[in-house]
Amino acid sequence: MIKLVACDMAGTTIDEHGDVYVALARCVEEAGASATPEAVQEWMGADKVEAIAALITKGGGTATPEIVQAAFLRFKELLADFYEQNPPVALDGVEDAFRALRRRGVKIALTTGFSRDVAEPLLARLGWSLAGTDTTPDGGGLLDAVVCSDDVAAGRPAPHMIHRAMELTGVIDVSEVLAAGDTTNDLMAARNAGVTAVGVLTGKLGREELAGHPHDHILAGVKDIPALLA
Repeated sequence: MIKLVACDMAGTTIDEHGDVYVALARCVEEAGASATPEAVQEWMGADKVEAIAALITKGGGTATPEIVQAAFLRFKELLADFYEQNPPVALDGVEDAFRALRRRGVKIALTTGFSRDVAEPLLARLGWSLAGTDTTPDGGGLLDAVVCSDDVAAGRPAPHMIHRAMELTGVIDVSEVLAAGDTTNDLMAARNAGVTAVGVLTGKLGREELAGHPHDHILAGVKDIPALLA
């Protein structure tokens, strides 16, 4: 029995129109390195500071701490501007899926390669809050936990964010956890955490690309998780 569903944010539960890809590539290029679409995709889902450092190095740049930090600040500036111009929205069926799972007593966590100062304004735009923290008549709060990359020692593919979500929600058995995401790093993190690994097709990768990595299920989207668990 699954007691916790931990989902990635961008591309998995939130449609942010691919702006994180553009912001990541642009900040790396502005740092003097090249950034191919394939290289950027490889680092999607990972901690963004780690991703920027790796992409600068791979693209022929010099990833000093100062350059990486400056590029990360630029990434956040670009992303905030993109989101202001074209606000992110919940992916189809995600909110209904979360409500259906919560009605069954399943805990919902979000895990993200974003730092908290990026993730929290994004969630606020969507009106997504932690259970018990808002004042809407129905009790509000779609989420039981939000774990960001700067909350843990290492981002994906390390398992730490999933295990931190378990800690925050009081779930101690990895067999009772499902982790869903749209990138190969999401699948690797789920496998490394020992939980059920679910790939979703709402991001940039197709079924064949996700299926080439260890997984338990490939779904059209998070909207299909309640039916899977039923």
